[in-house]
Amino acid sequence: MRLSRKIEQAFSLVIAISLVIVFAVVAGVSVKNASAEGDEEQSTYITEGAKFVTFYDEGNKLIVKTEAKTVREAIERADIVINEGDKVEPGLDTEINADNFFINIYRARPVVVKDGKMTKYLMTASYDLKTIVKEAGLTIYDGDEVDFAPNEDFLETGVASTYRVTRNGGRTLTMEEEIPFAESEVKDASMEKGTSEVRQLGEVGMKKVTYNVLYVDNVEVSRELVGEDVVKEPVDRIVAVGAKKSIPPEWETCASWARQAGVSEADLSAALDLIYHESGCRVDAANPSGAYGIPQALPGSKMASAGADWETNPVTQIRWMAGYVSRYGGWQGAINFWYSHGWY
Repeated sequence: MRLSRKIEQAFSLVIAISLVIVFAVVAGVSVKNASAEGDEEQSTYITEGAKFVTFYDEGNKLIVKTEAKTVREAIERADIVINEGDKVEPGLDTEINADNFFINIYRARPVVVKDGKMTKYLMTASYDLKTIVKEAGLTIYDGDEVDFAPNEDFLETGVASTYRVTRNGGRTLTMEEEIPFAESEVKDASMEKGTSEVRQLGEVGMKKVTYNVLYVDNVEVSRELVGEDVVKEPVDRIVAVGAKKSIPPEWETCASWARQAGVSEADLSAALDLIYHESGCRVDAANPSGAYGIPQALPGSKMASAGADWETNPVTQIRWMAGYVSRYGGWQGAINFWYSHGWY
């Protein structure tokens, strides 16, 4: 018992010394970069394409002009030291994509968490009480309380903040869980085959779940889900896959009609793909449903708005079709819809 006591005292002294060193490092960085007026000096070098970045670090403010691409690179260029347990917002790999970009640095501090006879020591940058307890490896049940506790024994805790967990007999646990996002593909006739691009980044959702926790001999053995509430719906990741086709020789006549109807070269492959799926580019293609012509207009007389010769002129029919596909955003949108539904 006496040996354990000495270890805890030694840990407290190490924490105190480490904290002094951290403060010295931070102060050194701040002094190095501070202006004569206070804390808003901008670096003297101005480079084309560089952006202003403002650091907030434990009450200190530093503004620099930098070409850094990410938060990590900006911190390194500013000679700011990030220690284990420190928290940086936004994350280190975040892209600096705007001028007047802000970076917050939260310094880890020594913390002691007491749970009955159990004492946990850790370094954390968080000030959220439940988060601190979770970082200490403890579980907070519904009804439990976490409070700041006065420093009763400096030799035990040193300069560390002390928090105490009060257990109120709860056996229900409410927590947040991620909802994974799905991934879907869309074919894009304007993109070459074999290529792809991400059209929408996926985002995980979040749900709040409640469990009844079963204990045997004071050890958790199972959890029973008793409630679930979606806080944020996930966002699907959408990947566009190239479906552009070269124009076969036998399609050249139809391609000539499409060009005369105003179809651009960029849209030509998608337009021909849709045309041949619908009618094989036959001017007199008829369907028992009443659909007629190259675009399979229903009824065919709709195409009279594009010209009186709608029954026999392929250019008139494709010109009408070009107006119709605008409801899908154009030819690419129409053929993408056709791929998904089998009609347009």
